[in-house]
Amino acid sequence: MSSKISFDVSQKSVLITGGGGGIGSTFARAFAAAGARVTVTDIKPPPADIEELGISSEVLDVTDNDAVERFSERFQKLDVLIHCAGFIVPFKEHQIEVFERVVDVHLFANMRLAAAFRNQLAASRGCIINIGSMYSYFGNARIPAYAAAKTAVVSLTKSLAIAYADEGIRVNAIAPGWIDTEISKGAQGDEAFNEKVMDRLPSKRWSDPMELAGTALFLASPASSLINGVTIPVDGGYVAS
Repeated sequence: MSSKISFDVSQKSVLITGGGGGIGSTFARAFAAAGARVTVTDIKPPPADIEELGISSEVLDVTDNDAVERFSERFQKLDVLIHCAGFIVPFKEHQIEVFERVVDVHLFANMRLAAAFRNQLAASRGCIINIGSMYSYFGNARIPAYAAAKTAVVSLTKSLAIAYADEGIRVNAIAPGWIDTEISKGAQGDEAFNEKVMDRLPSKRWSDPMELAGTALFLASPASSLINGVTIPVDGGYVAS
């Protein structure tokens, strides 16, 4: 083992799903700025600056088994896999067909991607970074599918960390707090809900997606080599309060 602590992710190959969203596109920018070779996927176009930054962009439906498998075959090695794709459907997730669709994107797609890229990650002794949520720790009557899936992501992260350890693949997760993205606009606009969140939240503010990126860069770097199977809340102290 080197005596030098390295946070270097330069030249690492990084795949980020949900690259058209707030967290996914922010992670892509952060990794690219750190010298990584980044590919993003989504079912919608990425922000205009993504390709200008040298980030590759591909269309991929993470709920399509065959499409994910075909896409994975284009990679010989992969250093970092981050599944950021997601959405919520407030109040309608009690409908079974909506529940299934939300869980598919947030949970089944994690497993689908991990299985498809397992060999490539093993070839580079890489890592997977899953995305949990504050709802990994408690429920929400408005979005039961999202909350259930994000709770399961924590357990899946632990299970895959154990299953893939012999191949040198680490699996961890980040649980974002109250982040200012398009998916959170409804909650921010709900005065009663927003007041309830702020009353508990020590930081007293919605956070910028870039405030999550440092944790992702750390988990992808050699400095985190002993961290495996954990979910790290990045939440301004919400879970602690």
